[in-house]
Amino acid sequence: MIQRVINLPFETYDVILTDNEGVELSVFRPTEVPRRLRQNYDPKKNFQIWLKEGSEHFRPNHLRLIIDLDLRVRSRPDLQRKLAQAFDDIFYGEDPDIVVERFQEDIFEHKLNSLRVIATMMQLFVVEQAINYTSESRFDPPTLFLLGWVRAAICRYKEIDNLCMSIGRFQPPPSRFTEFDNKKNRKYNPNRLNLWYFGD
Repeated sequence: MIQRVINLPFETYDVILTDNEGVELSVFRPTEVPRRLRQNYDPKKNFQIWLKEGSEHFRPNHLRLIIDLDLRVRSRPDLQRKLAQAFDDIFYGEDPDIVVERFQEDIFEHKLNSLRVIATMMQLFVVEQAINYTSESRFDPPTLFLLGWVRAAICRYKEIDNLCMSIGRFQPPPSRFTEFDNKKNRKYNPNRLNLWYFGD
């Protein structure tokens, strides 16, 4: 996916998927760089994620992913670990379309979008951070910032309003959700178990 985004021509939309509900997820490579980034920003690193629902066409942010996962865990707490493993697997490179097949028999009464859209959105946000993030990070890889908050949402670390406020203030996720994956952390463990952050 990262090469697909990098190779996208300027001023071009690429529809990544259209789900069974007609919701469309796409990426766009703009020529115009945001004003706040113009001085030291490479335009080749600039791309946008777009979501189309009915007549609405807008740019979703990370909170949409977080809120959707909170709703899913609230409606199906029995699938908490299954969701956590799925989103870990997407973060580490598995195809979202293949991962969501694990949930074919599972029904979520509360959600924002189909699981296929949310899973692919996760993949695109990881790609976005991998391409765009140029500052020094306390995480290695830097994309662990997103994964840490995704894990926190699935584990229901805080109520969703407080969780969203922390993310909106660009606070890092609690280290208990990233330390074994983070090569910059003294607790980094290349032999970590799956779902180690559940603590059992």
